[in-house]
Amino acid sequence: MAYERQLQIAMERLDQSLARLRGLIKRGDNQAAIQFMEQGDLKEKYEELQNLITISGTGHIGARGTTQTDTL
Repeated sequence: MAYERQLQIAMERLDQSLARLRGLIKRGDNQAAIQFMEQGDLKEKYEELQNLITISGTGHIGARGTTQTDTL
């Protein structure tokens, strides 16, 4: 449940950043739009979402990259 909430929040933040990018493009401020995508908020929000997805796909892998066992 916590993962779904975190994912939803990250998606909403990315959506807000995309709306800001659209506004920059619509105003013709292409330089600011490029910087926003490559170094700014949009890049950060995308990386945040990407990290959440990557972590969720990892599963039960331990610190050394090996799967953890339930019983030994």
